[in-house]
Amino acid sequence: MKTMTNEEFYAGLLDLPKPKYPFPDTIHPDFQRLREEYYNWIDTEYIIHSKQAREKHKEHNLCDIAARGCPFLKSIDDLLPLANYTANGAMMDDYFDRCSRNEMYEITNRIHELLTGNDPKEPSENGIFHLYWKLRQDALRCDFPEHLYKRFVKSVDRVFKGYAEEKTYYRVNTIPPLPVYLLIREDTSGVQPYCDYVAMQKDYRQIPDEIFDHPHIKRIQTLCSLLIGIHNDIISLPKELHREGDTMNIVKVLQQEYKITIQEAYIKALELHDDYLKEFLVLQNHLPSFDNWKNMIFEYIQDLGIMVSGVYAWHTDTVRYQNGNYVEGEYTNEK
Repeated sequence: MKTMTNEEFYAGLLDLPKPKYPFPDTIHPDFQRLREEYYNWIDTEYIIHSKQAREKHKEHNLCDIAARGCPFLKSIDDLLPLANYTANGAMMDDYFDRCSRNEMYEITNRIHELLTGNDPKEPSENGIFHLYWKLRQDALRCDFPEHLYKRFVKSVDRVFKGYAEEKTYYRVNTIPPLPVYLLIREDTSGVQPYCDYVAMQKDYRQIPDEIFDHPHIKRIQTLCSLLIGIHNDIISLPKELHREGDTMNIVKVLQQEYKITIQEAYIKALELHDDYLKEFLVLQNHLPSFDNWKNMIFEYIQDLGIMVSGVYAWHTDTVRYQNGNYVEGEYTNEK
């Protein structure tokens, strides 16, 4: 059997099957207003980025992920903290692409202090940290229940710690084993904070903490993280095939794990994705009793599915992963 080159694979990518979801795809009615906030963040806060990088980020419309992931939030005020986390997190990940594991942990710790209010002082300069300080102020203004906000912040911590751990593999251009990939990708997909934020919609704020802590619900949230992580890898694969250091991709991982071609690994990645989707649906349809909460929990899980579908819609609509449109890391350690 002839081995397919990366170039041949790239050329035939459009003909390969794609992820599909049985959930509706919608978007928040205030998404255009949210974009204006997002453009303002880039112009006023992201001065650390070059002008070229800032203009590319505007074209990516990263704030649309929040508008698609949580389309049932009551107002743009409720959307702002999630959009801030999403856009700032993604642009921050781009900017610090070349930083070390230890440097990312230092950044994570600083963000944690700002989000928790342990450091209540407003940063004196605009930028990444000022935006996270602003996230907390917006969260306080939109009546974010304290117990949900604490969950959200804890989940954000996990995302950034995942960013730190993947640096170990990026910096030495090494593909991780599958179990390590799955562990890290669950965090770096950035989805757990979204699972927490979906609870800000409708009447889900009333759901007791012990239900959110139930293993059944935790597993469904993990599946959301893996579904989005894998479909993101599938969409970004053409970019990551040709960039040294982009090793945290499920297709590359499976190719190494099973010693197969890129095309075979792609199909295997899609099969893994579809297995996770089937598990999600089985768990949704076989919930524990949850007493009087069962109907609301079923709807919450349905809205998690809408979140997954919405994020995928953004991934397939954005120019972020097209050749020439991604943002290279601009951070350099000058110490």
